[in-house]
Amino acid sequence: MAYMDFGMGYAGAVAAPRTAPVETAARFSGVEWAVIAAARTDGVASLAEPGRVARAMRGLFGLGAHSRMADPRLEALRQVAVHAWTRGHVLPESAVETFLDAGFTTRQLDTMLASVSRGRAALRR
Repeated sequence: MAYMDFGMGYAGAVAAPRTAPVETAARFSGVEWAVIAAARTDGVASLAEPGRVARAMRGLFGLGAHSRMADPRLEALRQVAVHAWTRGHVLPESAVETFLDAGFTTRQLDTMLASVSRGRAALRR
C-alpha cells in the first residue's frame, strides 16, 4: 500500500501557511476541577457577602461559614460554578465578566458548563 500525505496538498501545490493561531485546549488544573466539584454543595447564598448577624453568629458559634476562596481567581471560578450547578447555563453577566477578567477563557467556560451539565444530569437519575 502506498501512503499519501494529504497535509502537503496535491503534487506540485504549495501548502498555504497558517495565519490563524492554533487554539490551545480548554483545560483546568486539578485544583480548579476540585473547586468546580466543591461548588456543587454551595448554594447561591454563599455568593453574597455575609451581614453583621451572620458574621456574629459565625464568630460565636461557627455557624454560617461559606467556602470562599482566598485566591481571587479561584473565587471567580467558584462563583461561576455555583451558578452553573444551581441554574445550569443561565449565568449572570457580572459573574461571567469576573470569570473572564480573572484570566479564564470562553472555551474554559464552555468546558466547565458541559461538565456541570453532565453532573446535573447524573444527579437527576
